[in-house]
Amino acid sequence: MLVHLAYGRDGLDVDLPEESLTVIEPLFVPGLPDEQAAIVRALRQPVGSPPLRELAKPNHRVAIVFSDLTRPVPNRRLLPPLLAELSHVPKENIVLIDALGMHRPNSEAELASMLGEDILARYRVVNHDAHDQSQLVHLGRTSYGNEVWINRQYVEADVRILTGFIEPHFFAGFSGGAKSILPGLAGANTVMRNHSASMVGHAGATWGVTQGNPIFEEMREAAALAKPSFILNVTTNKHKAITGVFAGDLVAAHDAGCAFARRSVVRKVPQAYDVVVATNSGYPLDLNLYQAVKGMSAAAEVVKPGGAIVLAAECAEGIGHGNFEQILRMRSQPAELLEMINAPGFQMFDQWEAQILAQIRLTAEVYLYSHTLTDTQVREAHLQPCADIAATVRRLLAGYGPGASLCVLPQGPLTIPQLAIPQLAIPQVENRDAGQEDPS
Repeated sequence: MLVHLAYGRDGLDVDLPEESLTVIEPLFVPGLPDEQAAIVRALRQPVGSPPLRELAKPNHRVAIVFSDLTRPVPNRRLLPPLLAELSHVPKENIVLIDALGMHRPNSEAELASMLGEDILARYRVVNHDAHDQSQLVHLGRTSYGNEVWINRQYVEADVRILTGFIEPHFFAGFSGGAKSILPGLAGANTVMRNHSASMVGHAGATWGVTQGNPIFEEMREAAALAKPSFILNVTTNKHKAITGVFAGDLVAAHDAGCAFARRSVVRKVPQAYDVVVATNSGYPLDLNLYQAVKGMSAAAEVVKPGGAIVLAAECAEGIGHGNFEQILRMRSQPAELLEMINAPGFQMFDQWEAQILAQIRLTAEVYLYSHTLTDTQVREAHLQPCADIAATVRRLLAGYGPGASLCVLPQGPLTIPQLAIPQLAIPQVENRDAGQEDPS
């Protein structure tokens, strides 16, 4: 059976054995018949908030927060109607802030591709810098003891608008909403504390979970301190068409968006599988291996203990930014890697992605198909190189014997596969630092 996998910009067709195959995708939701009209209506009839035009006065300073290149937010369709609602505010009073979190800055060319050359030429656009303390303002402390430092230009604005995209997230539950603040506009130490080993290792920090998820809950607390005036979030389908628009109060609008997304992305499955083929949803989500851990994590939800994951991710930008590659090379075995990350006092940027990769590797073998990474790079990342997905799958199924089962997640982490009867959780290394103060 020919299955189309989201891979890079163009995708990948793979011939897989039909007799053992289960394909799991989000329920298809058609795009809105008139996206622009729906966006304008949401801005003028928001949830739990006055219309955007009434919030912003001509003398106000306005900050508009948008997601970076690694998120498939349809900024070029979202921002023009939003800016039109602010036409009474002088352009020099408006700043657009790229919510990079701790990702690399986006170049001028990338910003033009994301926002459109017209917006880039007419408005001031800045990259957030989590490491520049002079660009941050201290707003208080969360109930988890995290000191909240947020982008100064955002804080000093009179009207603060968050834009984004609601999709499943492997430890924050869902994207969008408060994620634009933490990690999007937060200082490095604030992000590190929110993404610490104990927080990421918490049982509630997982796909689609918001209540009882300490990472999500702290993000909401940080957002409350940062006082956004208005949010504009959307959901999309596999064709990148907008399926829902959620605007207004951060909590009310984002909750409505998460509920809408959950109905299509959570897919119950009756069993775990010997082999799971997954993607990282193609470009731009599979730009690097760091991001592609999300695809592994989605597959791990339904792979049998001792099973195998075959991940297709282009990784055009290599292993990833920051310390991710360095951390992976610091230990030769996944269990040793987890022990190091959970050790008292250990703290390195990007440790959370390495932590989740190592957790997955304790329960499953992971094969990576990427035509840009070398076999050495793949092995140094604790994975097995895969030159041919179809051949690898057939070999694995033969190894598991008669009746071996196969599952495919063609859209990767845009689907939350969920076992009807949960299996045992991925083994965890005890976090000996739990309850202690982070050195940050």
